[in-house]
Amino acid sequence: MQLHINTYGTYVHVKDDMFEIRKKNEQGELEKKHYSALKVTGIVLATGSALSTDAIKLAMMHNVDILFIEQSGDPIGRVWHSKLGSTTKIRKRQLEASLGKEGVTWVKSWLMTKLDNQLSFVKELKKHRPQHVDYLNDKVTRIEALSVSISSLDAPTVGEIADTLRGLEGTAGRLYFETLSYVLPKEYTFNGRSMRPAKDAFNAFLNYAYGILYSKIEKALIVAGVDPYVGFMHRDDYNQLSMVFDFIEPYRSFADEVVFRLFSAKKVNKSHLDELQNGVSLNKTGKELLVMSFSKFLDDDPIRYRGRNLVRSHVIQLDAHNFANSLIT
Repeated sequence: MQLHINTYGTYVHVKDDMFEIRKKNEQGELEKKHYSALKVTGIVLATGSALSTDAIKLAMMHNVDILFIEQSGDPIGRVWHSKLGSTTKIRKRQLEASLGKEGVTWVKSWLMTKLDNQLSFVKELKKHRPQHVDYLNDKVTRIEALSVSISSLDAPTVGEIADTLRGLEGTAGRLYFETLSYVLPKEYTFNGRSMRPAKDAFNAFLNYAYGILYSKIEKALIVAGVDPYVGFMHRDDYNQLSMVFDFIEPYRSFADEVVFRLFSAKKVNKSHLDELQNGVSLNKTGKELLVMSFSKFLDDDPIRYRGRNLVRSHVIQLDAHNFANSLIT
């Protein structure tokens, strides 16, 4: 399980070799909950919470990831044990691959998988929305054409086609989110993607979901021995998790599907959001709704993947290991 701590004043420490979570309820009474370190896979803390050094030590002893996040859900930093956990050959080969044809192959694969997942989701929507079939078919055709364009690109290095790749991906994304908005109930429609802050409820939920996903991708790469900062397509700017931004692309559909289903089922209302000067953001209630739904989607509902029944979080980790292994074999 993963512990999400987003209540102001919550304190995490250790009692009897277990994580103890202390917080006051609405009546001002102190509540305590205990979790075995053997069952906890990660601890996520928002601002306004506290963590003891004993809790950090217990987490490191059991390889429990501790993640600190902004109120927006974006990761700030994490506490991880000091061992590399893999061979340095992976990171050396990763850097070499980023500079040559191998990087081109991987980037195209990730982007085409992303578009394939978007197409699969849109085609699934068609099954229950016969009144929108013509509209959806048109979007499918246009996104399929963009996927073909990506597959046909070729160059010795990613840098030579990076702008073209980003343009094709961006166009596909615009068509895809236009489609999601079109089939949502009218009160939930939105006008494209918006961030910092989100202009609407759908984007507020989606931004927070992507923040959760970023942290999971970063952890999967670290566990597999991949350097999260050495990317193939995204620029190597200062302190930018370039490989996280590259590797996340095929899995964005996980977040998209969870958020879309919350809205299509009309489970979201104004009580889940706070008004900002230029937009909206998730409040504590909204975060709880999203975290619970996303965690169940990732960790409780297995899918068929490469001949095995796996939960989606294990799919991400398996793919990260396969990527790492491919670099050194």
